[in-house]
Amino acid sequence: MIFSFRKLVERAKFAAVFIVFTYALYHMLLAVSHWIDPAERYKQPEGRAVKVFQEHVPLGDSVPMGERLKLFYWIGE
Repeated sequence: MIFSFRKLVERAKFAAVFIVFTYALYHMLLAVSHWIDPAERYKQPEGRAVKVFQEHVPLGDSVPMGERLKLFYWIGE
């Protein structure tokens, strides 16, 4: 089987350029995703905003199944 050295060099160039562009695109997308992503998602709101999350004690096994089902349908908990 005979390999053409010229074709081998052309394919190596193409592979190198492809890898460099793929690497550059990956890092560009990483930079854009860090730029878009907010710094802290769960920080306290500022100004007149209100945080709409109420921490509560989780229900134990002492609550009847019907009450748990009503609570699930009511607030999704």
